[in-house]
Amino acid sequence: MKAHVNQSIELDHLNLTPEAKTEVSNLIQSLLTQAQNELKLLETKNQALTLELAHLRRIRYGAKSEALPRSQLSLFEEDWQTDISAIEAEIEQLPIPQQPKRARTGRQPLPDHLPRIEHRHEPQSCQCKQCDSNLIKIGEDVTEQLDVKPAEFFVHRHIRPQYACRACETVVAEPVPPAIIDGGMAAVGLLAWITTAKYLDHLPLYRIAQIAAREGITLSLSTLAEWVGRVGVALQPLVDRLILHLLQGRVLHADETPVAQLDPGSGKTRRVYLWAYRSNDFELGPRIIVFDYQTSRSGKHARDFLDGWQGHLVVDDYAGYKSLFTLAGNCTELGCWAHARRKFFDLHQANASTVAFEALQRIGKLYAVEDEGKYLTVETRQQLRAEKSLPILQSLHDWLLQTRTQTADGGGTAKAIDYTLKRWQSLIRYAGSGHLPIDNNPVENTIRPIALGKKNWLFAGSERAGKRAAAIQTLLGTAKLNGINPAQWLADTLEKLPTWSNSRIDELLPLAPEAIEALLKERG
Repeated sequence: MKAHVNQSIELDHLNLTPEAKTEVSNLIQSLLTQAQNELKLLETKNQALTLELAHLRRIRYGAKSEALPRSQLSLFEEDWQTDISAIEAEIEQLPIPQQPKRARTGRQPLPDHLPRIEHRHEPQSCQCKQCDSNLIKIGEDVTEQLDVKPAEFFVHRHIRPQYACRACETVVAEPVPPAIIDGGMAAVGLLAWITTAKYLDHLPLYRIAQIAAREGITLSLSTLAEWVGRVGVALQPLVDRLILHLLQGRVLHADETPVAQLDPGSGKTRRVYLWAYRSNDFELGPRIIVFDYQTSRSGKHARDFLDGWQGHLVVDDYAGYKSLFTLAGNCTELGCWAHARRKFFDLHQANASTVAFEALQRIGKLYAVEDEGKYLTVETRQQLRAEKSLPILQSLHDWLLQTRTQTADGGGTAKAIDYTLKRWQSLIRYAGSGHLPIDNNPVENTIRPIALGKKNWLFAGSERAGKRAAAIQTLLGTAKLNGINPAQWLADTLEKLPTWSNSRIDELLPLAPEAIEALLKERG
C-alpha cells in the first residue's frame, strides 16, 4: 500500500491525463505483483534446493545418525543447564563431605566360551632374597589378553583299511563319508569359511584366494566359484522352508535396495534389486529375514512373493507396494514413522527450521513410549499406547493441520508436512494395537550391511549369481537375527545335509532352539 501511494505521488509530477495515470499505475502494480510472485517462487525453489543439497551432503559426508545436535537446545533448556551448573557450584561450597568419585569400571571381561592357554610365571627361587626363608603363596594376580590365529589350514586324512576274507574272497572297506561335494578336497569347515567370507564379510573370491596364498595354499578362482555354486544348490531347500515359515506371520516388514548386475556382452552393468522381507519382532513366531533377488523394482515382484498372503505390511511410500493394499482382504498398509521423521530431520539440517524441530520433538515422544513398552507383553503394550501414544498422535495431527494452513506450497516444510498427513492413517494404525511395529527400521537395519558390502563386490556377475547370493544371505542373516554364529551353523549344517532326511529339514534351520521346538510341536 505504501509503494502504491509513493507511485501516485511520483506520477503527479508527470503531465499525464487521469486515464493515463491510472493505466500507468495499474501497469506498475501488475509488474510489482508479478515480481513478488516470481520472488516467492525463487524463494520456494531455493528452499527446496537447499534442503536437497543438505540431504545429499549428509548422505555423502555426514554422520548417519538422525539425532538432533546438542547445539539445538532451546533457550529454556540452556537456562536450565546454566541453573544446574550454578546449583552444583553452590553445593560444592557447602561444608558437606563430598561423595567419593565412582571408580571406573574398566574393560569388559573376555567371553567365557573362549579357550584359555595358561602361562604361569613362577619366581626363579622359592626362597626370600632378603632372609633366605621359604616363600608362602598368599594369592595370585591374573590378567588376560585376547589373541587370534589367522585362518589356520589343516588336512583331514581319511584312512580306509581294506580287509579280505580268504574263505569267500570278499573285500571289506568302510565307505567314504558322504559330502556336499563328492570327491572334493574341501572339507565343511573350509566351505563354511569361504561362504561366510564372501557373503557375510563381503570379500570377493580373489581376496579369499590371496588370504589362502599367504599360507601357501593355492585355490584357483574357478575352484572357489565351483564350491560356492554347489553350496548354494545344497542350501536351497533350507531357504524354501524359511520362506514358508516367514509367510505364516501376520505382520511383515518389506524394503528393497538396488544392486548392480553385469550385462553380458555390453561390458556394462544394469540396475537390479534385492528385495527384503522380515518377520515382526512383536510376534511369537521365529525371527526370519528373506532376500529376494529380482531384475527390477516393479511392484509385481512384491505381489508375486506375497501371493495369497494376508496381514499387515510395513513399508515406505514407494508406489510399487500400493497395488497390494488395493486388493480386498489382502494386505493392510503400515506406515513407517522413521521415514516421516526423516523428512523433518533433513529440513532441520538444511535450515534449522523451527517447524521441523517442533515436529521432531513431538515424534520423539512417540519413540519414548516405544522404548518404555519394548519388553512388555502385547496386551500391556497396547494399553500403554492407548494411554500415551494416541493423545500424542492426536495433538501432532492437530498441530500439523494448523501449521500447514500457515505454510506456503512447494517448500520443504510443506512437503514434509504433506508426506505425513497423506500417510496419516497408515502411520497411526500401529498405536491401536500391541503387536504392530512403529517403523520399518528392523528390515532396514538388516539390509544395511549388504548395502555397505556392495562397495566391495561392486556387482553381481549374473542373475543366477544374484539369486544364489540372496539365498545364502537369507540363511546367514537369519542366523545373525537369532544370535547364532553363522560360520559354525553353516559348517555343522553342511556336514549333516548329505544324510539328513527331508522330513526333518526344519531341525537344520538357523533359528533359536525354542523357535525350532515350536515349529516341530506345531507340525506334530
